[in-house]
Amino acid sequence: MLQIRCKNINVTKSFPEGVSLLDVYQGFADEIQLPYPVVSAKVNNASQGLKFRLYQNRDVEFLDARAGSGHRVYVRSLCFVLYKACCDLFPGCKLFIEHPLSRGYYCNFKKKSGDGLADGDVERIRQRIQEIVNLDMPFRRFEATIEEAVRVFSERGFSDKVKLLETSGQIYTDYYMLGDTVDYYYGPLVPSAGYLKVWDLEPYSEGLLLRVPDWNNPLKVAEKVDMPKTFGMFAEKVRWDIIMRLSNAGDVNKAVLKGHASELIQVSEALQEKKIVKIAEEIARRVESPESRLKLVLITGPSSSGKTTFCKRLSIQLLACGLRPLSFSTDDYFVNRVDTPKLPNGDYDFDNIKTVDLDLLEDHLVRLMRGERVEIPEYNFVTGKREWNGKRLKLGSDNVLIIEGIHALNPLLTKNIPDQSKFKIYISALTSISLDDHNWIPTRDNRLLRRIIRDYNKGAFTARETIAQWKNVCEAEDQWIFPFQESADVMFNSALNIEFAVLRTHAEVILASVPKNCPEYAEAHRLLKFIHYFIPVSDKEIPPTSIMREFVGGSSFKY
Repeated sequence: MLQIRCKNINVTKSFPEGVSLLDVYQGFADEIQLPYPVVSAKVNNASQGLKFRLYQNRDVEFLDARAGSGHRVYVRSLCFVLYKACCDLFPGCKLFIEHPLSRGYYCNFKKKSGDGLADGDVERIRQRIQEIVNLDMPFRRFEATIEEAVRVFSERGFSDKVKLLETSGQIYTDYYMLGDTVDYYYGPLVPSAGYLKVWDLEPYSEGLLLRVPDWNNPLKVAEKVDMPKTFGMFAEKVRWDIIMRLSNAGDVNKAVLKGHASELIQVSEALQEKKIVKIAEEIARRVESPESRLKLVLITGPSSSGKTTFCKRLSIQLLACGLRPLSFSTDDYFVNRVDTPKLPNGDYDFDNIKTVDLDLLEDHLVRLMRGERVEIPEYNFVTGKREWNGKRLKLGSDNVLIIEGIHALNPLLTKNIPDQSKFKIYISALTSISLDDHNWIPTRDNRLLRRIIRDYNKGAFTARETIAQWKNVCEAEDQWIFPFQESADVMFNSALNIEFAVLRTHAEVILASVPKNCPEYAEAHRLLKFIHYFIPVSDKEIPPTSIMREFVGGSSFKY
C-alpha cells in the first residue's frame, strides 16, 4: 500500500499501488471541502492531471481553477473541446489559438476552402461544444515515441506539431484524443469534457473569442473587457511573424538548425528599432504641432517589459529628430518608506498609487509645463527616504519630458495636464511566438523568465524568491497597470521571436536550482518544460542596445 499525504489538509492515508489521483481525491473528498470543483493536482509539487497514477509514496495537493496550474488545465482542455467542435462541423478546418485577449482567448479560424466564419457558424460551434460537454467525452492520453507521434500528426496535416516534435530532442511524448479527434498539449487536461461547465464563445473581429472562468470565481465566466488597441498590437505581431516566416517554436528551431539564428536576431532587432523610430517621429511631429504643443511622454508597462531600455532607445531617436529629452521616474516621488501603505499581511505595498506623492509630482509637472525650473527629488532605496541632491530641470523649446513608471498612465498622475500635451506609451513583452497552433505561451511567462534571470544575475533574489513574489506582482499589475493600457497612444511589443531560444541558455541552470521540496518548484518545473522546446541560442550576437540585454546582461546602457 502507498502512503499518500494530502497537503490540502495535511492528512495521510493508504491507497493501493497504481491508484489514480481521481480515486485519491475521492478518498479525501469529505475532508478537503474546496469551495470550487477540483480540476488537477500537484504531485510532489509538479502539476499532473487527475488521471495520473501513483506508484510510490507521494505528497498531493488538489487544485481548482483558481490556482495558476489548475486554471491552465481547465483552459487547455476547453481549447481542445473547441477544436473538436470545429473539426466535427467543418472537416479539414484550421483553428489558431493566438493569444489571450479581453479576459478570454482570441482564435483565428479558416475552413478547408480558406474561407473564414460565416453568419451562424459561431453559434453552431457553440452548440457543438455544449453537446460534447453534455456527453462528458473522456480525454484519452497516449504515450508514444517521437517517431510515432510525428507519423500521427503528419497523416492529419499538422505541420506545426510535426516541426515542434521533430526538433524537441525528446524520445517519447504524449498526445491526446477526444472522440476521434487527436491533438497535442504540453500540459495535462481534465479527465473529461463534463468538467468544463463554465465558458462562452462569441464572434470577435474575423475570428472567435473563447471566454473562460474568472480567476477568482471559476463558477462564472470572466467579465469581458474591450481591448481594441491591444488587439491591434497582437495583429501587428502576426504581421511581424509573416515577415519573419516564424509562426511557432518549430519554425524557430528549423531556422536555427539551418544556421539562421544570427539573421533572426538582426531582423527582430531591426523591426523593433523601426517601431521606435516611428514613435519618435510621431512625438516630434506633435511637439512641432501648434495644436498639441506636446511636452510630456508617459511610459508604462508591467514588470520586466523592458521599460528602462525602451526609454533610453527612444531618447536616442528623439535626439535624432532634433529634440532634447529630459527624464525621471515616478519612483523618485515615492513617499518616505514609513509613510508607504501596507498590504493586509503587513508588508509594504510598493505598487500602490499612494506610494507616490501625487501632490508634489503634480505641482512639479504643472510648473515644468509653464517653463519654470524645478528641483527634482531622488529616492534613496537604501534609506527609504526622498533626497534633494540638486537635480534641476527646465523645459526649453526643444525639450520633451519623459516619465517612466508603473503608474505613468494613471490619470491621477497627470490630471491637471491637458491631454494634447501628453503622449502615452504602453510597453509589454507580448509573446511573439507559440509552441504550435493550439499551444500559446502566456505573456506573463515571458516576463517571469526575464525577471528570474535579471534578479539572479544581479544577486537580488534567487529563482525561488522571484517565483514566490510573482503572484503579488501580477495582482498589482491587474490593479494598477492593465486598467489603463488601452488609454495609450501607442503600444510597443518588446518580445523577440527568438527570445525563448536565447533565454533558455540563461534560465536552465537558474531554474534547476529551485528545490523540489518547495511550492515554487511547480512553476520552475513548468517553465523548464516549455523552454526545452526551443533549441538554445547563444546571446553573443544580441546587440548591446537590445532590450534583452536589460535581463541577460551586457547592455551598453547604464541603469
